[in-house]
Amino acid sequence: MRPEPLSTIDPAASDVVLAAAVAAGDESAIRLLTKRFNQKLYRTARSILRDDAEAEDALQDAYINAIRAMGTFRADARLSTWLIRIVANEALGRLRKIRRGAEVITLEGEVAMEASENMESPEAQPEREAVRAQTRAIMERKIDELPDAFRAVFVLRAVEEMTVEEVAAALEIPEATVRTRFFRARALLRESLARELDFATDDAFAFAGERCDRITARVMARLHEVFPRGG
Repeated sequence: MRPEPLSTIDPAASDVVLAAAVAAGDESAIRLLTKRFNQKLYRTARSILRDDAEAEDALQDAYINAIRAMGTFRADARLSTWLIRIVANEALGRLRKIRRGAEVITLEGEVAMEASENMESPEAQPEREAVRAQTRAIMERKIDELPDAFRAVFVLRAVEEMTVEEVAAALEIPEATVRTRFFRARALLRESLARELDFATDDAFAFAGERCDRITARVMARLHEVFPRGG
């Protein structure tokens, strides 16, 4: 597949139409793809890797893999679910390399609960804006402290508000496992966050504006390297 500029795609295009346009090499469709799914996919990678730079690199490589394979996408699954699976696999592959020599981490494996003593309550803040900013930072840090398998489930269920069925399909684990891990993750977080949990969730791991644009630009640059025009 060699990307070539075609007519601008409708921003409200369905998954099927968007996927077909991406598979055909429509650059406007590829840009729309990244804009539409950047935050959801970044949060997925970030929930596994717990590192901003690694998550961005994983997201970039996952996009290239997804664009290459877009012709295989079928409408029997949501495009977001299909993309999450690719990003999760890319992030897990990077995690294995980072932890080379340590126990391999998988989303299917059982994990031990971390000690609740590590989930400390945040100090009260006098100004509401300061409270909001610090609560969001604490939320992100506490999510990072969750066991690996619980963390991905929590981010997709609570932050991205995906259904149990969608998370199970995206991570390729049973629905019962999704429910159990989400329940345990929330219980762990509630010990330290209490009422601040729901307040901060919407803003956790925001990925928009300049960062979102940067990923789109990097994906397009990589795409032109992989598929040079006239080559």
